[in-house]
Amino acid sequence: MITRTRLRPEEERVSPLQQAVTTALEDMKAVNVRVLDVRGLTDIADTMVIACGNSDRHVRSIAERVIEKARSAGFRPLGTEGARDGEWVLVDLQDIVVHVMLPRVREFYGLERLWEGGPVVSVAAPAITRAPARRRRISR
Repeated sequence: MITRTRLRPEEERVSPLQQAVTTALEDMKAVNVRVLDVRGLTDIADTMVIACGNSDRHVRSIAERVIEKARSAGFRPLGTEGARDGEWVLVDLQDIVVHVMLPRVREFYGLERLWEGGPVVSVAAPAITRAPARRRRISR
């Protein structure tokens, strides 16, 4: 008897690196986490993860945990920016770029609006929510 396994649809497959990142964000109670697939939009990375922390110390701690989990999963971060100030910390994991920031900084820069052309990736972790993309008109 031959048993066939059905592969999940493309959007349901999660890489080990992405799983490590989302686990770290969930462990540190990151707020308003969005996972964006930006493969067709940029060559910088395949996935962008945007999350918020409640304070500058929380933002730094979240970023440190992301780096720690990525290293334990066997992935080496290429670099980190903004850890000193703690308002916006960027962690470059080559295929995934993680932005951890304060809510006011996130609202000001609006990275979701910048990358909204790509699909939002579903994540298996129940604590991570996907907010619908909002379009705002810019008055000139």
